[in-house]
Amino acid sequence: MKLTIVDYNSGNISSVINSFKEVAQNKVNIEVASDLNKIKSSDKIVLPGQGSFKSCVDALNSINGLVDSLNEFAISNKKPLLGICVGLQMFADKGYEETETKGLSWISGKVSKIDNQNGKYKLPHIGWNQIKIIKESKIFKNIENNSHMYFVHSYEFIPEDKNVISATTDYSSNIVCSVEKENLFGTQFHPEKSDKTGLQIIENFINL
Repeated sequence: MKLTIVDYNSGNISSVINSFKEVAQNKVNIEVASDLNKIKSSDKIVLPGQGSFKSCVDALNSINGLVDSLNEFAISNKKPLLGICVGLQMFADKGYEETETKGLSWISGKVSKIDNQNGKYKLPHIGWNQIKIIKESKIFKNIENNSHMYFVHSYEFIPEDKNVISATTDYSSNIVCSVEKENLFGTQFHPEKSDKTGLQIIENFINL
């Protein structure tokens, strides 16, 4: 099996690469690439994202043909794809960080700033927080409800179809922190920074 972590110059993804390699232990061929042919020939893709929604979308669009290849992989061919942090947020139709920016439109919805209730909640939301699993998800196999995951974000994904939400976390409101729609999986938290529980999620995605 070949798994590709998409490196589109969106920030430091070394912890994502290291944790996937740690879990895979050479049983899976893990590539780090933005090469279109490598993406097309992959069995699974991980789309990380650090920084702002706009900067990540711009970085994807700056590599000629990359968005088309991802659309073909995830939407036409329905192969498993995991979006992490802004990687998940880009599934949306649009985001409002910096300026209104068009997303990938894989899951209808928008990405808006977390309501910090006039400063009652600090932004960005950084650190460990419990997740509430609200629907069975393939990537939550052997994960206990109310497990702690590591977060770093100021914006939240608000999908139109609430049935895609697999987990939420309580920070100012019930923030969507995980989605599953057919072959698309996304986590707002960072599994690669979430200790053994996060590694279990990575293992679950690899084993799909």
